[in-house]
Amino acid sequence: MVSKLLLFPYWLVLKIRNRRYDSGAAKSTFFEDIPVISIGNVTVGGTGKTPMTEYIIRRLIGDYKVAVLSRGYKRKSDEFHIVSETDTVDMSGDEPLQIKRKFPSVTVAVCKDRVTAVQILKDQTRELRPDVIILDDGFQYRRLKPMLSIVLQDYNRPIFKDELLPLGRLRDLPEQIRRADVMVCTKCPEALNDWERSEVKRGAHLGEDRTMLFAKSFYGEPMAVFPELGNKRYIYSKDVFVFTGIASDNPILLYLSDKYDWIAHEKYPDHHKFTDKDALHLNSYAKAHPRALLLTTEKDAQRLRECSLLSEEFKSRLFYLPVMTQFLSEGDAESFDELLRSVLPRKASAPLTAEPDTQESEHKGVRQEHKQKAQSENTDWTLF
Repeated sequence: MVSKLLLFPYWLVLKIRNRRYDSGAAKSTFFEDIPVISIGNVTVGGTGKTPMTEYIIRRLIGDYKVAVLSRGYKRKSDEFHIVSETDTVDMSGDEPLQIKRKFPSVTVAVCKDRVTAVQILKDQTRELRPDVIILDDGFQYRRLKPMLSIVLQDYNRPIFKDELLPLGRLRDLPEQIRRADVMVCTKCPEALNDWERSEVKRGAHLGEDRTMLFAKSFYGEPMAVFPELGNKRYIYSKDVFVFTGIASDNPILLYLSDKYDWIAHEKYPDHHKFTDKDALHLNSYAKAHPRALLLTTEKDAQRLRECSLLSEEFKSRLFYLPVMTQFLSEGDAESFDELLRSVLPRKASAPLTAEPDTQESEHKGVRQEHKQKAQSENTDWTLF
C-alpha cells in the first residue's frame, strides 16, 4: 500500500502520456516506405536488447542493407551521427560502437530525435539507403510507430512482479507490453516445458491472441580486448577477476562459477566510464594476482579500450565474454523469422534460411495486418 502511494505520481505521468498517444492527442509517426523494427522493454536494462539486435542483424545481413538506430546513451551530443569503428564512446555510446565494430557493413546511427534520424537514413542515396532499420530500445519512444514491435522480458524478473522506479526496475507500466506484436522471454533455462511456458505467459497477462516466444543466452569463447596484445594462455587459467559495468551481472557470474575455481568480482554502475583512477586500481589488482584471467563484458570492452593508463601486462590478460541469444526451439525461431518476413521488402532471393510453412500459425493476425496495410497504401511489402 505504501509503495502504491509513493509511486502514484510516476504512475499517473506514465498513464497520461500513454493515453495521449493511444488517443491520437500526441503524434506518432509511421514510415510506410521503410520497415522499422523496434526492440525494447519496460524495465531498466538487463533484458538482452543488444544480443537480440545482433541476432536480427545476423538473420538479415546477407540479403538486406541493415541500419541500426539508437539514441546512443551517455554520448556527449544529441545530434544525428553515423557511427564509425574509430569513434569514441563519447561520440557514439558503447552499445552502438560495439555493434558497428562487430558488423562493419551495417550502418549504425545515433540520434536523440529518432523520427528525424529515420528520415535522414531513408533520404540517403540509393547505394546507402537501408532496406530495414532496427530501432534499438524503441518501445518507450512513442513518437515513432514501428512496423514491427518486439518487447523483451527477462525470465528471472517477471514484469508484473516488479515495481516502478525507483522502488523497482520498471520504467513503464507493465500493461504496455500488449502494444507489442510479439514478446520474447529472454535468459530462459534451456529445459522449459510447455506447462512452464504457459505459466510464464499467464504471469505476463498476455491473452491467447498474443504471441510469446522463448530464448536463452549463451556465451562464446573469451576474446581479447586488445587483439594485438592478448595472451590466449590466460583463457585456461583457473582463476578469474571479472569486472562489469552492466545492469545485470548475475547470469555471467553464474556461468563463470562452473568454469573457474576462484572468482573475484568488481561491479561498476551501468555504462560506467572508466577513469584514470579506475585504471590504476585495476592495474594493481592484476599485479597482485598474476595468474588470473582478467574478464569483462563486450559492452565494457568498448570503454576500456579508451583507458590510456592500463598497463601492457593488464592489456595482455584482458578478455571479454561475448553473449548471444538463441531461441529455445526451432518452432520459436521460425515463428520469429515469419514475423520478420511479414514486414520486409520484396527481394529476388528469399531471406533468413527457408521459406515459411504455409500452415496457419498464431502470427497470422500480425502478418495479415501488415499485408493489408501494404495493399491499401500501395507500398512494396510482401510476405514470402
